[in-house]
Amino acid sequence: MKFSYRFLLTLITIISVNFIFANTKIAFLTDLHVSPGNTNEANLKKVVDEINNLDYDMVIVSGDLTNTGSDEELLNVKKILDKINRQIYIVPGNHENNWSQSAGATYKKLFGDDRFKAKIDDILLIGINCGPYMKMGNGHIKREDLAWLDKELSQTDAKRVISINHYPLNADLDMYDEYTALLHEHPVITHLCGHYHQFKKYKAGEIECLVNRALDMKNNDYGYTIIEITNDSIKQWDKQIHRSPILKNKIKINANHNPYIKDYETLSSTKYVCKIYDDSASIFTIPSYDNGNIYIGNSLGIIKCIDIKSGKIKWEYQTGGSLHSRPIIAGKYVVVPTTDNRLLWINKKSGKLISESYARGPYVADGIVVNNELFIGGSNSFSAWDVKKRNMIWEISVNNYCQASPTADDSQVVFGAWDTKLRLVDTATGNIKWDWSEPTKSTFFSPGNVVPVMTEDKIFIVAPDRYMTALNRKTGEIIWRNNSHKYRESIGRSADYKTIYAKTMDGEIIAVSATENEFIELWKVDTGFGYEHAPCIVIENNGIVYAGSIKGEVAAINPITHELLWRSKVGNSEINGWTVTDNGDLIFTLIEGSIWKINQ
Repeated sequence: MKFSYRFLLTLITIISVNFIFANTKIAFLTDLHVSPGNTNEANLKKVVDEINNLDYDMVIVSGDLTNTGSDEELLNVKKILDKINRQIYIVPGNHENNWSQSAGATYKKLFGDDRFKAKIDDILLIGINCGPYMKMGNGHIKREDLAWLDKELSQTDAKRVISINHYPLNADLDMYDEYTALLHEHPVITHLCGHYHQFKKYKAGEIECLVNRALDMKNNDYGYTIIEITNDSIKQWDKQIHRSPILKNKIKINANHNPYIKDYETLSSTKYVCKIYDDSASIFTIPSYDNGNIYIGNSLGIIKCIDIKSGKIKWEYQTGGSLHSRPIIAGKYVVVPTTDNRLLWINKKSGKLISESYARGPYVADGIVVNNELFIGGSNSFSAWDVKKRNMIWEISVNNYCQASPTADDSQVVFGAWDTKLRLVDTATGNIKWDWSEPTKSTFFSPGNVVPVMTEDKIFIVAPDRYMTALNRKTGEIIWRNNSHKYRESIGRSADYKTIYAKTMDGEIIAVSATENEFIELWKVDTGFGYEHAPCIVIENNGIVYAGSIKGEVAAINPITHELLWRSKVGNSEINGWTVTDNGDLIFTLIEGSIWKINQ
């Protein structure tokens, strides 16, 4: 009988794997990064074939199934994973959460949920999502997911627990301290994740944790991880396709932990800022303000009106899905863009729904109102609405989704999208005056999540290509581009429109002349943030420049003396953005679910 070389390799693999293992074993996949037609797609199919011919108790996939989280990519990877003949459990990663044309809805539709629990004998395996949610930032555990995790772990009769998500338990996950403290209250024997594309053993408090390989480890190394669980240990094996497993790490099982001591405490107030409100869910929206009231939306889909003085809820309305777009004050309405393709027109005093308009959402971008017209970007669209009549005036098709607020004046509106393009549009007609893309036309370098700055003769942006770009407002032609600093999505301007501010990935605030036709750096101040990529804009208010970080820090800078006045840590998660009240106060929200005001 004639055997093929491939069949022989598979046979050797089956014999060697089953000879080594006599215990519980899990095929652990992570960081697949599959797009239709790419090399990872072909190798994932090989992994699936191999798993189906080996004796695994279950399969777990811990995120980054795709590259951009698009509907096409999710459908494609699900078709491949559906061919696995074992029980499979899946959570998304940052590539599904940060870039998603459906704001995460397609993932849940296809895979059922973004968290799971499963039992093998006396072991509970439990996984949750960890963001970041529709904006660049650190990973984030939503308040409601922590509550769910606590409930499930408190009710389980399992003697051993394995925790799973995409991120490791460290500062790359903004709520890792609370997460780790919760795990220490239960018999957790390890935490499994991916994200780093490597094998790594580390400790989170007293819990020994394992980071696992990506599908593609370069140099023609494609495969997955085998997690073997015995009575007293957990072994991590590198399983390249059609090759024998190689032991990478071994940890001793310990289900009893001392209480976890947190690295830091969230402050209720400081000399410079005070807390107004704590929510029971995460907040992804920038706050809006009108006549003594703050309006926010949370991750449970609830829009709330909160009294700025008392911090008490005046009314709330359940929209039905996680909210990412800032509530828009529009005359007597607060307009709520939703992730299920609607604009809700709510009476801002009573909280009662007046009407709803279906459009091309889902909406994750903020909208703005100029002269009773609302301008907002959705999925594959950008539109203008009559605030009083509550109907659409015009709509533009784009080739991806909008993630940030546009900028507009009486005659023109400028906005970016994740189709590589920045567009300048006539507000009256919806006619596109020009569009511009950075030279490489890379989707990942799109100006999709930057709020442009518009002056009388220029448009300024910073984008993931790490350039600051000045464009001629009339023609869209490049005036200058500068990459002397690592800019990324965070920009602002002075009150007199003469200075552009940008925050760098090194935590610096750079001031640049807005009036000259060449790049002229006016000053630079180090905020002390360190590594930084929150897209929160830089704002000047009452003569002070403010910037926010991915780690819950606020910095105040004097633009005249170029002095860092203060830096205050008020939380552990990303600052969403700012709103100025009618008396000049500055309020802001943190993703972890709090509202703050800067003391004047």
